[in-house]
Amino acid sequence: MISDKNKQKIEETIKCPKCSSTNLSRDYKRGELICNDCGLVIEEDFIDHGPEWRAFDSEQREKRARVGAPMTYTIHDKGLSTIISWTNRDAYGKFIPTRNRAQLYRLRKWQTRTRISDGMEKNLALALSALDQMSSALSLPKNVRETAAMIYRKAVRKKLIRGRSIEGVTAAVLYAACRQCNVPRTLEEISNITQMKKKEIGRNYRSILHRLELKLLPTTPQDYISRFCSELKLSGDVQAKTLEILQEAVHQELTSGRGPTGIAAASIYIASVLCGEQRTQREVAEVAGVTEVTIRNRYKEIAEKLDISIIL
Repeated sequence: MISDKNKQKIEETIKCPKCSSTNLSRDYKRGELICNDCGLVIEEDFIDHGPEWRAFDSEQREKRARVGAPMTYTIHDKGLSTIISWTNRDAYGKFIPTRNRAQLYRLRKWQTRTRISDGMEKNLALALSALDQMSSALSLPKNVRETAAMIYRKAVRKKLIRGRSIEGVTAAVLYAACRQCNVPRTLEEISNITQMKKKEIGRNYRSILHRLELKLLPTTPQDYISRFCSELKLSGDVQAKTLEILQEAVHQELTSGRGPTGIAAASIYIASVLCGEQRTQREVAEVAGVTEVTIRNRYKEIAEKLDISIIL
């Protein structure tokens, strides 16, 4: 990165080829270097380096470049390779002549082949593509996708993929990433997206958790309240009342040994009735991914222990 002082020194050494003046200025909108005396455009289409990054040593200064796409772990080569587009157009948007298309086709084919050089990269390419599809289906944010890709890369380096299907490991990794980023998704949701059994996903998840020594806290009913209330189109008053009921239930130790989604669904059902925005047990069950029987048992237990009278 070029500092402002260095840029000033470089510009002072440049002279106008027409009038030999050093009175030059940069037009950043047009990307031109102009002589202020005679108006000659000395340079055009230059790169705007902008202000210098805040860095504390030379290594940080070298890493903080402004050119090129950002690096991402969701692509097997971290997004550092080039791609030859299939549009058959050049950099100016013009169509490439027919006589050159055969050569371009061969270049494109070899470029695709060289991007994946060995079995590990092929595995990464397939798995990260599947991760991206699953994340899109679950509407997961970018930080969860990056975390899932990082966990999968660690699993590949530790050789935890052997003997397991790519789909099973990617589903388990995605579930772990959701837990780590506090964006909880149930095994039921991931199972529906991947068309895999929850038992297999859970087995792979426990194995990866143990072998990679990931320290993940168990999910709590509070983690699901915001999303469930949003999908049920309930107001903020219902959400606040649900959190109040859950806080009291935790204090009375009613949540220990119970599934967090079942407790969350039952608390939402009670709060919706108390706030006059009642949702049926079936509606809540479909959103939470539990059965109506679970909600019925949990809400009766919570209402009895907390002395809440519910009039249906």
